[in-house]
Amino acid sequence: MQEIYRNLVRVKICGITTPDDARLAAAAGADAIGLVFYPPSPRNVTIVTAQQILAAVPPFVTRVGLFVNPQRAWVEEVLAACALDMLQFHGDEEPEFCVDFQRPYLKVLRVSGECDLRPWRDRYPTAQGLLLDKRDVQVFGGSGQSFTWWRLPQDLGMPLILAGGLQPDTVATAIDVARPYAVDVSSGVETSPGRKDRGKMEGFIAQARAAREA
Repeated sequence: MQEIYRNLVRVKICGITTPDDARLAAAAGADAIGLVFYPPSPRNVTIVTAQQILAAVPPFVTRVGLFVNPQRAWVEEVLAACALDMLQFHGDEEPEFCVDFQRPYLKVLRVSGECDLRPWRDRYPTAQGLLLDKRDVQVFGGSGQSFTWWRLPQDLGMPLILAGGLQPDTVATAIDVARPYAVDVSSGVETSPGRKDRGKMEGFIAQARAAREA
């Protein structure tokens, strides 16, 4: 399943905090944007801010909400107020919790390097995909740290998304090595935490596009 997407690698820009950055990401060609609903993160957004950002997102750009070990009531409150297309669970959420919100979801795996992904696929069979991010005992995503890429299994039967310290000058190599379904970037296209850089976003997406065609 993975191999058929080799030349169609998607790009998600995560940690969007302003409507202008959402517009710039979409204009640069992002397939998805991510909003962080996790107060300890410097990229956290309130419901009001999220509504403003989502209103600026054009059609056919997927709107993803990121949560870390949230209370059920918090997810429900966000979904009642914000038109999210997909959820992304970045903590230790159980499969039964993830599937309970009538939205497609991604499950994030915090890894240090090559590992067997089959147990995770079997544990989260209802996930739309697995997102691989750098394991950090103190930070849930957005740390800017990378891990050693490896050729991801092409027969897992589930899309795999690569994250963790990707930059405009490394994303093409990462795609060539790992061959993921999609790539996810946050700090690698920023001027400061939560503030995106137009040139970096354009460069990142251009390099990902070039890798798709290789």
